[in-house]
Amino acid sequence: MPLHETETELGLVNGIDVDRLKETLRSVKERPDRAKFRLRAHNRWIDGTHCQTTIKDFYGAGQEDASRTVSFALHADEPDALLGHDHGPNATEATLHALAACLNTTFICHAAAMGISVEELELELEGDIDLQGFLGVAPHVRSGYGNIRVLFRVKADAPPEKIEQLCDLARRRSPVFDIVTHETPVSVSVERL
Repeated sequence: MPLHETETELGLVNGIDVDRLKETLRSVKERPDRAKFRLRAHNRWIDGTHCQTTIKDFYGAGQEDASRTVSFALHADEPDALLGHDHGPNATEATLHALAACLNTTFICHAAAMGISVEELELELEGDIDLQGFLGVAPHVRSGYGNIRVLFRVKADAPPEKIEQLCDLARRRSPVFDIVTHETPVSVSVERL
């Protein structure tokens, strides 16, 4: 069920301004181009397996958005067992974070739109990866995750079937779930510094 088909009293639910959510939905329905965003990330190598990604500006809602006054800096590294110095989670762990964060947000927004108050929401994620693919020692082994498992732990004022519905909505509507479960075209180019 899309967010715009849900009914709820207006106000604040789960920290989400439902009035503003509904206004955003009306705006996108009237002007679908406002739903198109271009997100950006700039990454630079620091040392060894340590790198930093900076995120700040983006294009969205029909215009360039420069409202953020500070950049977000995300560090990635590998643990000692993978030749790193643990300055941050590795990229595959960051993928689990992105998936968890997106499922969480999607669940909470749909719950708010349905008028369901959530007291607690926790997600546990676990992924299996065989590094033979990354290391190139077994070309038939996939480089990425072979399997990811997600467990939702929810405390809310809703019957079990509504919680199941929200988990299903989170799975079906989460952009990151879609990215990791469907092939996404990625173009790569090279430029000398």
